[in-house]
Amino acid sequence: MNIDFPPPSKGTYNNAGSSRKLCNYCEHEDMERMEQGIYTEGFFNLTDDNIYKSQVVKDIDSNIGQLLKTDAKFYAIHVSPSEKELRAMGNTEQEQAEAMKRYIREVVIPEYARNFNKGLSAEDIKFYGKIHFSRDRSNNELNMHCHLIVSRKDQSNKKKLSPLTNHKNTKKGTVKGGFDRKNLFQQAEQGFDKLFGYKRELIESFEYYNTMKNGSISEQLNMQERQISNERKNTDMQTGLYADKQGEPNENKVAYKQDDNLSNDIENKQSFNLPDLGLSSALGLLTPDANKEEEQIPVKKRIKKKPKRGFRQS
Repeated sequence: MNIDFPPPSKGTYNNAGSSRKLCNYCEHEDMERMEQGIYTEGFFNLTDDNIYKSQVVKDIDSNIGQLLKTDAKFYAIHVSPSEKELRAMGNTEQEQAEAMKRYIREVVIPEYARNFNKGLSAEDIKFYGKIHFSRDRSNNELNMHCHLIVSRKDQSNKKKLSPLTNHKNTKKGTVKGGFDRKNLFQQAEQGFDKLFGYKRELIESFEYYNTMKNGSISEQLNMQERQISNERKNTDMQTGLYADKQGEPNENKVAYKQDDNLSNDIENKQSFNLPDLGLSSALGLLTPDANKEEEQIPVKKRIKKKPKRGFRQS
């Protein structure tokens, strides 16, 4: 997720005067899309959709109490998801646009308010958003992003709020509170992941990008080691899952073969023992009482006759 604050300029992003130029720019792709009959999005804020440009200009330009002529009256913010993040936000442009508005309302603006360290909430921020679906000089298939116009003053038109200040959580001096942009980027990224159930890889995180751009040599080396370690883990997990899927049928085949062999062994043993039963055993099973009677009849002992004494006549 890329969030940035375009620096004020003398052109479109000139924030010392009216917001009309920036609002006009935000509508530049609408006419072309409407002529082609393609879905478009109007301006939106924390609670409402399809807000007219005239109302946006009026609200931003009138919320400038106690600001000098050369002071910034508003700030521009770009919120640009990657193609991978956009796919996690929806399948169609309309789904992605609705998801973007939800993300701005539930994550970006609340975190923006908290980072001033002045006890502010999303309801205290006066802002308007406009979604664009294309981007010049980009070869990406998906390019949806959002332009935010945020008033310099809060909703009450009393507190000055500058996200471009270099003060961070200050309690003394002219600027109290300050603004921590790094913390905003990290919290907005974590909020996106939680809101859409997005599993972010290290290489696409703000931590990785910021370290590789602004970190010391040792910090960059440590980050690269973490990246390599994570890639190895992912590869090992994928290899393990593939091996499990490939091995499962073989294991089942072995199990089935073992079951079949066991069944065959049992059948062979049973068929081998059947002839030993004989016909008499089968009849004995049918006539158990007869067998009992035979067991109860005593068997008479055979008495040998003594030979007569004397000479045996031939």
